[in-house]
Order: sequence, then structure tokens, then C-alpha cells
Amino acid sequence: MIPLGQHPAPLHTVIHLSDPHFLAGGELLYGQVETEKNLRTALAQLESSGLQPEALVFTGDLADLGQPDAYARLRAIVEPVAARLGAEIVWVMGNHDERPHYSAGLFDVSPSEHPQDRVVTLGGLRIVSLDTTVPGYHHGALDPEQLDWLRGVLVTPAPHGTLIAVHHPPIATPLLWAMEMLELHGQSALAEVVAGTDVRGILGGHLHYSTHGTFAGIPVSVAAATCYTMDLSDGEKLLSGVDANQAFTVVSVYDDTIVHTVVPLGHGPEVTGFAAEYRQRIEAMTFDERLEMFSRKKSAFNTGGAA
Repeated sequence: MIPLGQHPAPLHTVIHLSDPHFLAGGELLYGQVETEKNLRTALAQLESSGLQPEALVFTGDLADLGQPDAYARLRAIVEPVAARLGAEIVWVMGNHDERPHYSAGLFDVSPSEHPQDRVVTLGGLRIVSLDTTVPGYHHGALDPEQLDWLRGVLVTPAPHGTLIAVHHPPIATPLLWAMEMLELHGQSALAEVVAGTDVRGILGGHLHYSTHGTFAGIPVSVAAATCYTMDLSDGEKLLSGVDANQAFTVVSVYDDTIVHTVVPLGHGPEVTGFAAEYRQRIEAMTFDERLEMFSRKKSAFNTGGAA
């Protein structure tokens, strides 16, 4: 597609998914949430979108109980889609994951108790999968050795910059007070490592709703879960997880900016639309012709006089 505005096509497209919370045997989460069906829906929407992402980034809580079969089921669903798209898969540890089963189940290595930190490079864009989990607990932390490792990775800038993918996002949660108990500890130490580096964005999960902020001057984007999300407007509840509003995020990386677009799961009834078959006719127009047809309020298109 030719650009119709001032911005070129993105240099990189990354799909950010989070918190699938798979269970062994395809069991329903809390006895009612169809986690596998939800993820299949997300991936089907991605494939039908026409997007060509370079990576699918899953920011943690891949398996609700860290069960080996849950990781096997996750791979069986995700890997064929990634192969068809020609996309890398970037897995990130979450507090519900267990390092031995995570490492063995997703990377075909011997079970490991060590932090699961890895680097993936995509044609100039570097993605760091950083393990913020604390074994036996649900809050997050990074030990000094991990921070030293990250510092060493960031010494050499990547041509198109770096994205850090974590489960526990270093961001305030003003609409979910209780989550402050389970946040990433020691955030100031991480800020000292990433400030002034080529890190262009931090991708997070854990919260089960989409939100954005900044950390050490770096944009932070949290993807909603594909399993269930939080109802942030229920003032009668301390926490309220609902089987609704699941989504994934499209991360579009440009030379000078990164755009995060939230894509809800499912399709509502269409009330207005424009068929894709008209794309070629629009591309064949000049800039002025497009401006007159689609921007001018009294054009035939905007007054309903043009098919």
C-alpha cells in the first residue's frame, strides 16, 4: 500500500500478547474462561488482518499453574501461526509460570531454575525478554546479576533500538490499587540501567488491562490479557476479573516513533464501512483528488452521493 499521509510504512511490526494463562488438558480457567479459544481467536484475527509481523511477543503468565502440558498446548497453537506469518516467537516469564517447566517446555533445554533472560534481534530491532519473576511469589524483582547482564546487552546500541519485554511493568496502577502489592520492586535500579540507552519502549503484562505510561523517559505499553481482563469501573470490588474486553496490541516501530494499537477480540455489528476493494482506486487518485473526495465535507462521498 502507498502511504496516504506523512508517515512511511513502519520499519517493524510486532504483535504484543499477554497472559494466556493456559491450563493442562485444556481445562477452563476458573471453570469458565476458554483460554485456548480466546487465544485462537486472537491469532485468527491477526492472520486475517493482512499484517506481517516479525515477532509475536507474549509477556508472561503463559501457563496458569506452570504445568508442562500447558506449555505444550500453547506451543501447538502458536507455533503453526508464527510459521505461516514468518514471525519469531518471544516468550517472557510471568509470575504464574515456573522456570523449570517454562525453560524445558518452550526452549527444549534442560529444566533451569535460573532467570530466563534472552535476546532476539529482528533486522536491526532488538527485543530483550527480561525475567522479572520471584520464585514462589507473585510480585516482581530483578537481581543485581540480571541488571549487570542487561547493562552489558545495552552497551552496544541496536540499529533500530531496543524493546524490553517484561511481565511486571514498571508503571503506576491508579485504577487498580490492589496491584501495587504485586508490582515490580526495585524500579529505581532498573531505571538507572535503561536511562540514556537505546531502549525505545517497554512491553508489559500482568495487569490484565491495556494501559500506558513512561518509565525513565521510556514509553511503557501494557497489553490486555487474552484470558480475562479487569473491570476497572466496579467500585464495589477490590478486584473484578471479567470474561470480556480481551485484546492484543500491534506495535508499529518507525524511525522516530512507536505506535501501540489495541485490537479487541471479536467483531461487533458493523454500522458503517468501506470495502477493501476500493483500495486500488484510492491509490490511483492524486493527493488533491483524495483530499477533495474524502476530506471536503460537501463532497459526493461525504454527502452520500458517491458509491
